[in-house]
Amino acid sequence: MTNQTSLRDRALAFHALHVPGRPLVLPNAWDTASARVVEDAGAAAVATTSAGLAWALGAADGDRVERERALGVVADIVAAVGVPVSADVESGYAEDPQGVATTVRAVLAAGAVGVNIEDALYGEGAGPLRAVVEQAERIAAAREAADAESVPLFINARIDTFLRGAGDVDRTLERAAAFRAAGADGIFVPGAVDPGTVKLLVDGIDGPLNVMVGPGAPPVAELAALGVARVSAGSGIAQAALALVDRAARELLGAGTYESLEGGLDYGRLNGLLGTVR
Repeated sequence: MTNQTSLRDRALAFHALHVPGRPLVLPNAWDTASARVVEDAGAAAVATTSAGLAWALGAADGDRVERERALGVVADIVAAVGVPVSADVESGYAEDPQGVATTVRAVLAAGAVGVNIEDALYGEGAGPLRAVVEQAERIAAAREAADAESVPLFINARIDTFLRGAGDVDRTLERAAAFRAAGADGIFVPGAVDPGTVKLLVDGIDGPLNVMVGPGAPPVAELAALGVARVSAGSGIAQAALALVDRAARELLGAGTYESLEGGLDYGRLNGLLGTVR
């Protein structure tokens, strides 16, 4: 996976999975074990969840994990699976465009062929979103860094207008157009799952649309019919897994029973998945 031709081929294969009406479905992973389980379930690619990855490293989500720690996990996942890997790098693990470029080079060195770069701002007193021009510069830096390595990295520009209550369809489309012009390959709009809204986004964005799903969202088939090209679970699976930890721990420490452990994955199957050498 350190070979550039291999990276380029894998990146092209990842691009080809984004088909409007026949979406790439990504049950997001956060460590090697979850990635292997996702791959074994039949996923055509593995995408990380920055929240799940941060939690597994003992940190909060929201630009609080060091680049090296996060991408170390990504490299482990790449080495463990045989499908393309996309890394959620939050806002780029950097303060400025040059830092985003450094992150992209590290992503490629880790063997991943896609990134999510979000436009949300974190920290006390920070506005909900970066200015369009500033975020476009960060995406352009990511594009230039990948192009310099001759790898068509799939840059998924995440727009948090809906997730953070910071805009409507028109504002989202304005940002999407700017980010596409800056070099983004796809647009990710978490928080937008209403069919009417999704259709407006599909029709208004010149590129593949990625939506995030969870309980209450339309099924994948309905999103496919609307023209969605990528469907992600985000941190949902990690949250569900940790909810099981919470229930099982409270049951064991409280009632002293173990019913929550029913239906767990077979020990031998898990051991086999993690013991297989790629």
